[in-house]
Amino acid sequence: MTDMPQAAPAIEITDLSKVYKGGKRALDNINLTIPRGQIYGLLGPNGAGKSTTINILAGLVNKTSGTAKIWGFDIDQNPRNAKNSIGIVPQEIVFDPFFTPFETLENQAGYYGVPKERRRSMELLRAVHLEDKADAYARTLSGGMKRRLLVAKAMVHSPPILVLDEPTAGVDVQLRQQLWAYVRELNRQGVTIVLTTHYLEEAEELCDRIAIINHGKVITDKPTRELIAMAQEKVVQVTVDRDIVTPPADPSFEKIELSDERTLTITYMKNRANAGQVLSAVQASGLSIVDVVTRDPDLEDVFLNLTAAA
Repeated sequence: MTDMPQAAPAIEITDLSKVYKGGKRALDNINLTIPRGQIYGLLGPNGAGKSTTINILAGLVNKTSGTAKIWGFDIDQNPRNAKNSIGIVPQEIVFDPFFTPFETLENQAGYYGVPKERRRSMELLRAVHLEDKADAYARTLSGGMKRRLLVAKAMVHSPPILVLDEPTAGVDVQLRQQLWAYVRELNRQGVTIVLTTHYLEEAEELCDRIAIINHGKVITDKPTRELIAMAQEKVVQVTVDRDIVTPPADPSFEKIELSDERTLTITYMKNRANAGQVLSAVQASGLSIVDVVTRDPDLEDVFLNLTAAA
């Protein structure tokens, strides 16, 4: 791995902006500090600016203003070391169809100047469960296999940072689990992981910290548990002893719906009420409670609330 200036974050983005020809502002003075050794989620709706940010880090898009440092190296002042410090797994699956996976990795290692004796092509293919496809043409691989080959391709130069841009799109559950197992192992080895995904349950499970971008701005950047704790809405599902003609009303209810003849789904704000008050209000309406199921807020609740408000 590339030597890192002491105490530098894995990625440090300061006042970064990108305005495309015609005036479209894809990024609006964003600031992000991604700590070393974490799995960091970069989330946002389509068109929010995630891929633009990644493409600037990859050297594929020129920024309009601001600075970006990768492993302590400024992408303008020290582009070679910056690029050597990061591996990018793009959304798009792009391969030369006439190279085998082994040849693909060997060629990529050559682009980075990795000497033949230090190349890890077969080791990487084993790690992503493609060892048996080493000599098959890339065009014969399934979509999931191609995605795993992209991950191996991004790691040929042993970068300390791996960026995964929607890596599990179109990948079945089993292959997705294999991919995340490998990503976790890389992280245990010290590789910083930056992840974009539309599968919010994956981000919630995997990420130590999450930033959400919307309309080119960072609207939050917090540890995952802290972010989920921001959710104010809670849901309780109450089954009662008889058919409900009219759902009860109470100031503690944010919303109440009749799920079936004997089941109420009640939404309340945890900063204004608690489950005990909600259940007491149901009983005060003359209904006897038979069963209660609660649903804790998750990352999707926070994501939808924040992006709707922005």
